[in-house]
Amino acid sequence: MATKKTAETAAPITVEDKLKALYQLQETDSKIDEIQRLRGELPLEVKDLEDELAGLQTRIDKIQGEIAQRKEDVAAKKNEIKEAQNQIKRYEAQQMEVRNNREYEAITKEMEFQKLEIELCEKRIREFTFDIENKTAVLENTQAKYEERMVDLKQKQNELDEIVGETKKELEDLSAKSKELEALIEARLLSAYKRIRSNARNGLAVVSVSRDACGGCFNKIPPQRQLDIRSYKKIIVCEYCGRILIDSDFGNAKPAETPSEQA
Repeated sequence: MATKKTAETAAPITVEDKLKALYQLQETDSKIDEIQRLRGELPLEVKDLEDELAGLQTRIDKIQGEIAQRKEDVAAKKNEIKEAQNQIKRYEAQQMEVRNNREYEAITKEMEFQKLEIELCEKRIREFTFDIENKTAVLENTQAKYEERMVDLKQKQNELDEIVGETKKELEDLSAKSKELEALIEARLLSAYKRIRSNARNGLAVVSVSRDACGGCFNKIPPQRQLDIRSYKKIIVCEYCGRILIDSDFGNAKPAETPSEQA
């Protein structure tokens, strides 16, 4: 009995077994694709909104910094005005003590210079204040846009979380089954399956022959090639699209057993 069991264990995997595993893997991966399609563009929309919000926040921080700097500039100019006014008062006191016209004229020129400095400072204050008003308006608009986008993000995130929550268990089960089925398939064949699947727009690497045509590209399959497909003697691919071909009744065959099902 032990000898018989060893011989059975060592029996080579047939082409039919390989096709069964590939067929099951395709069915499982297609269900995973369907769940991903159900999520649609939501993950990308959420990511785009997160990036936009990050950009808006950077802009808000920059504008706030510029406004703060302009307010400091205004305060500095006001201090310069006070200093010039104090200087004028000192010059006025000195004028009362001058001894000749020359000293009087010199002090008068200094006073005029300080008055010009005050006028210049007042001009700069008006410019800075106007700039603050403009930047404040831009800041308010940017903050309003930020709040709008935040509402959009929360809505999209809630939609995505709801879909993910509903499909999480199913997706986990399907992903685990896909891994188990991959373990049944030799590396070279699995690599070919994944390559074909990645190049196929609908993700189908294994398709059945329906109405004498490939189920992937719909090109006609010659009768002799259909007989070869039904014989399960070798894995046959479509000469037009490269997909792995199976018989239309193959889905009714007994599926390959995964390690978890064998246990």
